[in-house]
Amino acid sequence: MSQIFEQSIQINATATAVERCFTDLTLMHRWLNPVLRCEPQGKGWSTDIGSQSRFVIQIPIIKPTLNNVVVERQPGLIVWEFQGFFQGRDRWECQPVSKGTQLLNRFEFEISNPLISWGFKTFAQSWTKEDMQSQLSRLKRVAEEVDLVVIG
Repeated sequence: MSQIFEQSIQINATATAVERCFTDLTLMHRWLNPVLRCEPQGKGWSTDIGSQSRFVIQIPIIKPTLNNVVVERQPGLIVWEFQGFFQGRDRWECQPVSKGTQLLNRFEFEISNPLISWGFKTFAQSWTKEDMQSQLSRLKRVAEEVDLVVIG
């Protein structure tokens, strides 16, 4: 059964500055949860369609990993499709508004293994939702800093 977590945040920065925060790996690591690392696969970091990377949760010994590929890319939009301990898509979309950018994040996934599904629902579901909102808040701070540097 598919689950969807969707959140958004108003950011006082241009869509270009916001987009840089989820396409520039150095900026991404400033707002990602510190236990989550994104590692490029293949020729290096890219957000072009077909580019591959993996997200690794820094839990000692087991280090759960999601392998992903960029399946949709337009200015202000990127969609990663992932496989691993669950399957799904993570969509990031910038929508310019009168006072900055509305950032939408839609995380849609399925967990086919009943044991992992139970563990996620029991231990990680509420934490994941809270962490997604925290990430958006951290991304907002980084984007607003980046925008100030570009403007200044």
